[in-house]
Amino acid sequence: MENQEKLFDYLKKTSAELVQMRKRLRHMEAREHEPVAIVGMGCRFPGGVEGPEGFWQLVATGTDAMSGFPVDRDWNLERLDGSDPGDESTSFARVGGFLDGAGGFDAEFFGVSPREALGMDPQQRLLLETCWEALEDAGIEPGSLKGTDTGVYAGIIASGYQAGEQTGADGYVMTGTAASVASGRVAYSLGLQGPAVSVDTACSSSLMAIHLAAQALRSGECGIALAGGVTVMATPETFVEFARQRGLAADGRCKPFAEAADGTGWGEGVGVLVLERLSVARERG
Repeated sequence: MENQEKLFDYLKKTSAELVQMRKRLRHMEAREHEPVAIVGMGCRFPGGVEGPEGFWQLVATGTDAMSGFPVDRDWNLERLDGSDPGDESTSFARVGGFLDGAGGFDAEFFGVSPREALGMDPQQRLLLETCWEALEDAGIEPGSLKGTDTGVYAGIIASGYQAGEQTGADGYVMTGTAASVASGRVAYSLGLQGPAVSVDTACSSSLMAIHLAAQALRSGECGIALAGGVTVMATPETFVEFARQRGLAADGRCKPFAEAADGTGWGEGVGVLVLERLSVARERG
């Protein structure tokens, strides 16, 4: 009789544990497939776009944001008439989608010294500013995230930006130009303690950053994620190299899925999304 009671107690305990295990499993499965909500965004794009509203207006009005090469970047424009002298097939249109004032940065606001700001790739500067703007758009005080598990996922490719001793930036060039530092700089500046990941998968870098951020949210690695990407062309070498490959469109414009498609065109920009799991976003209102 005593053994039967022990067996009964054991089965009762095991059944209760099984019920709890099933509940946890259902919770994990639901979380793994839970939708991710975009609760805020920030962006800078060609055509003077400085936020989501401006971007919508650009798209809604069908505005052509392409422009001539910037004159404030010390590019040797004369040598860009053709990348291979005597070979007209390697010449290219001097147009692209360029950001206005890409070199501007409120260093004091972020506690960055003038010397360090000079050493920073404009991509790092723009990413930092746009992450701040995206959080404000989400109704989140950036300072309130200090010490939280908020993650940063940034698509970024090395731009070729250089700042040497003559600018007074010596000592800050390595960290200022390394693409791997971009996400960490945002995390450090805002005091975030979640994952800080810089992603370079070429043209899909921003998409991959958002994909990784969504996975991290669902797995519980972070509660909020800043995800997006940035591109600023510090040199014209991308144009030169693709011209040599005969990969640029004659008019500098992409024409995807069109019969007239004849190559690629280059542009700049920065876009950041603030992501949360849908259930968390609803709780936060």
